[in-house]
Amino acid sequence: MVEAVTSYYTETPGCGGRSPHRWGSAVTLMMAQTRQAVANFISAPREELVFTLNSTAAINQVAHGIRWQPGDVVITSDKEHNSNLVPWLQLENEGVVDLKQVSSNEDNTFDLQAFEAACALAGDNLRLVAIPFTSNLDGVTNPVTEITKIAHDFGAEVLIDSAQAIPHNKVNVKDLGCDYLSFSLHKMLGPSGVGALFAKQESMANLETMSGGGTTIISASKENLEFLPGPARLEGGSSNYAGIAGARAAVDYLTNVDFGWLSDHEIRLNQIITDGVKDLDEVTILGPPKASDRGGMTAMLIDGIDVHDLAIILDEAGSIMVRSGFHCVNHWFESKGVTGGSLRTSAYLYNTEEEARQFVDVFTEAVSALG
Repeated sequence: MVEAVTSYYTETPGCGGRSPHRWGSAVTLMMAQTRQAVANFISAPREELVFTLNSTAAINQVAHGIRWQPGDVVITSDKEHNSNLVPWLQLENEGVVDLKQVSSNEDNTFDLQAFEAACALAGDNLRLVAIPFTSNLDGVTNPVTEITKIAHDFGAEVLIDSAQAIPHNKVNVKDLGCDYLSFSLHKMLGPSGVGALFAKQESMANLETMSGGGTTIISASKENLEFLPGPARLEGGSSNYAGIAGARAAVDYLTNVDFGWLSDHEIRLNQIITDGVKDLDEVTILGPPKASDRGGMTAMLIDGIDVHDLAIILDEAGSIMVRSGFHCVNHWFESKGVTGGSLRTSAYLYNTEEEARQFVDVFTEAVSALG
């Protein structure tokens, strides 16, 4: 991936879709090949794949691109990352939509019954359901296929925030049936500053672009403003060409990963961590108690200990890097009266069982010293 990014700057530092010279042509071809590769990775047609800055930008393109009608309802869960909450709150504050949030079950799993009831209550006003595939709060994966079917039965479109899912699961948008799907490449071994939005052709055609400008139009004048069809209409201006080159390398690598092995590997590491911390008096694991229901993630509330201090100690004492704080899910912590946030471990394909055990040893010692 790093070599692909470097190659762009050192060999073909041009702009795509503009010039027929060798650099421009090389970048145009690279972008087309990357679009195809990323689309293939999620089993989508390449004309339904839009490059964005990140997953947040992809969600905002949907939020601010839909032609809303008075009374339109948007339904989300109560565990949304701010990227899939703030855009809807903005629209609600502007009087554009009515936002409804479905509460989770006691163990933080998705409540399908409550969701279906919320859809029924919204009735004909239900316009969009925006749900995470996998929660970045606790690692719980939602039943998105069932959610999509229920939402479609009520006549609504579905946006799946898959930023936390695509690196860990083989995602097929045809099987999911969703209308939109967003993700970020930096979470899947790629570079920062590159994301993607899948949108069904008919859904994409109905989105107003948030980046009208260069490369988006057929004609632009006072008398006639006509946009290009497909992804080009939503990709105005110069792109992150180096990042897109890196995205291709990352996707090519992940295409050869056995996701069945990856799931087993992550759960095996998470089981080591879970078994090592679950009986500590100061620790409360968020979400279901079984590691297999949280993938590779263990998020913990630590009683009486500042999670940021703990994260610093883990880094300095064991070169162990974890996340601490509210993880962009501030509203969930506020609703539970949790003021300090949580500490979160996330295992991936590059982690080892030895590292999982090392975390448990250093973490246990640090909690004992600080408690």
